[in-house]
Amino acid sequence: MAVEAKMEHCRQFHQEPGLLITVIRHRAGAPSLRLGLGPGLRPVDAIGQLQKLLNCNSFWATARSRVQLRTMLKGSSVVVSAWSGQQLVGFGRANSDGVFRAVLWDVVVAEQSQGHGLGRQLVEALLAAPALAQVERTYLMTTNCEGFYRKLGFNAVQHQRLMRREGSGE
Repeated sequence: MAVEAKMEHCRQFHQEPGLLITVIRHRAGAPSLRLGLGPGLRPVDAIGQLQKLLNCNSFWATARSRVQLRTMLKGSSVVVSAWSGQQLVGFGRANSDGVFRAVLWDVVVAEQSQGHGLGRQLVEALLAAPALAQVERTYLMTTNCEGFYRKLGFNAVQHQRLMRREGSGE
């Protein structure tokens, strides 16, 4: 399968003694993840693993269907995933115009893998991607991880207000 044989970036690091984590920055739209492939382009039910990771480790991204997740990935400029062997333990994505603005979305690390620098690795991989590396401003929304993002150079914006419009959610 030549769908994503040229993954843009793959980096390995030791999260804890003896535990090797592989962080992959996928091509835009993450075609290999949409096809259910993991490291080495091996079939691992990546969409099912992503669904479980989000359901078990976030409050904002629960109950997303497989179809919705595939559509979400397809529309993402940058996607990163973190693997312990064939197990998905971290994920993040971003959208960007490549010049002025970018937004980070859905950065999540499995509870058992938190506290070892994996979240930092995911955010740094997103920010280093060509689609984000030169943008004027990168935004994100967080409810309870402000301190984590401050350590990575993000600051609260007091003079702007988050606004939203509810969609149909279908």
